[in-house]
Amino acid sequence: MNKYKEIIINSYSDYFNYLKNELVTLHIENYFYGLIFISLVVFILELLFPWRKNQPVFRKDFWLDTFYMFFNFFLLNMIILIAMSNVTAQLFNDILSSFNIELKSLQIIDLSSLPKALSLFIFFIVSDFVQWNTHRLLHRFDFFWNFHKVHHSVKEMGFAAHLRYHWMEPVVYKSLLYIPMAIIGGFSVEDVFIVHFIAITIGHLNHANLGWDYGVFKYIINNPKMHIWHHSKEMPRKYGANYGISLSLWDYLFKSNYIPKDGKDIVLGFEEDEQFPDSFLKQEAYPLKF
Repeated sequence: MNKYKEIIINSYSDYFNYLKNELVTLHIENYFYGLIFISLVVFILELLFPWRKNQPVFRKDFWLDTFYMFFNFFLLNMIILIAMSNVTAQLFNDILSSFNIELKSLQIIDLSSLPKALSLFIFFIVSDFVQWNTHRLLHRFDFFWNFHKVHHSVKEMGFAAHLRYHWMEPVVYKSLLYIPMAIIGGFSVEDVFIVHFIAITIGHLNHANLGWDYGVFKYIINNPKMHIWHHSKEMPRKYGANYGISLSLWDYLFKSNYIPKDGKDIVLGFEEDEQFPDSFLKQEAYPLKF
């Protein structure tokens, strides 16, 4: 027990020092300024090529979503995620050790032995497929859906809506992603950074006020014209559609794609969302009532 307590304490201390360093040091793998840069680029694209031209530049809940973006991307890690991830990793290793199993023996592939481009591709594909399945899970079960409603409470789409979600979501995503990632060895911090920011960029674009579908690539890469239907208030399919995170490929392969027409002016949200709270603290507390 003392071992886990020490892991938790060190996690908080290490991440706090890391965050301080991110704010004062410019380097190629800086998450803080990387997020700001991507956000500014996509925001400028929204200004230059707005799909819904009547939508205000500072749309409904723009500042709430901006707060969510920085809270979920940085502060949430300090509050719970880093400590939880480190404890989970140690607990998983301890369970394996009790059966005289080494984690390395479970690894089915060593990415470090492959060409860089191929290792990044495999890492990206596996993580995106796991997250696609996790996203379906959030829609299929009421317990998880009540948390996911925070994300679907967006009424006007914009880049920052991408990171409006309840703190429970990354707990579910990271928990389900851990084991698949554990059996893939050889990826580096740099690999994680590259894949993560590819996903962030695609996610920002998916939620932006842009009428793009990328032409023939729409069958591979998730896009604004596809993803807006995921947020449609009126959805004939009980559990929704278009669950793609970065790739639309999975939805086309498993027949969960849905784009009946141009979704430029569709109503966003979910049934009875008029009763959903409109402040950060109330939204965070909402699922606890169910």
